[in-house]
Amino acid sequence: MQRITIRLPEQQLEMIDYMVAQGEFPSASEAIRTAVRELIDDRGEKLLRRSEILSAMS
Repeated sequence: MQRITIRLPEQQLEMIDYMVAQGEFPSASEAIRTAVRELIDDRGEKLLRRSEILSAMS
């Protein structure tokens, strides 16, 4: 697993910390990994479908 550095607005970081404190996630890193997985699941599939449609049209 690679490490990256990101900058977040204070409000977002506070919400992540709150979710961790409430037991939603074991750590801030896990909360962010979950958000990235959800982004990839949602938008990645859309992009792949769009790419397949464009390829089929060529």
